[in-house]
Amino acid sequence: MLLIGASAMSAPKEYAKAKVSFSDFKNLVNNVEDHRAKRLVDLDTFLKMSKQPNTIILDSRSTFRFDRIHLAGAKHLSFTDFTQENLAKVIPSFDTTILIYCNNNFNGNQIDFASKVALPSEDIKKNKDPIANQMVAQEKPIMLALNIPTYINLFGYGYRNIYELDELVEVKDPRIKFEGSIVGRK
Repeated sequence: MLLIGASAMSAPKEYAKAKVSFSDFKNLVNNVEDHRAKRLVDLDTFLKMSKQPNTIILDSRSTFRFDRIHLAGAKHLSFTDFTQENLAKVIPSFDTTILIYCNNNFNGNQIDFASKVALPSEDIKKNKDPIANQMVAQEKPIMLALNIPTYINLFGYGYRNIYELDELVEVKDPRIKFEGSIVGRK
């Protein structure tokens, strides 16, 4: 006869709800939208601003990608490491001008600047239903750039002096200087 302890027979442990609020996120997105729209800048403006005092370029891509190649002088904090404390270590003050970019800003190096995009469903090849095929055929790619969650989270943590690169730039553009372990290799 198998005896089961009282603890195994008791009800499962109840846990508090996760520290997640979709409604907080939606409200933050609504507050950020107009702010961000006024702070999208072209490459020339971005580079000019980067030379100003009290300005940083923030790269929130993975440490692996940042170490391989990044804009010269950029500071790094992986998006997954965003906390008030970590941001304060990288960004000197709330008055600091923060310039951001991501993978989707660069063309010509899909290894280190891989575009974040969800392509339309492949179900069209499998489905025999003509109406479903028509719906899938009308799908468009969804851009999932890191710029937007980076901007939203910086804003949520209280930073307001954020500007975002708004162009798709060739990595060989002579205006850009890169640093990192693969820079200068042939």
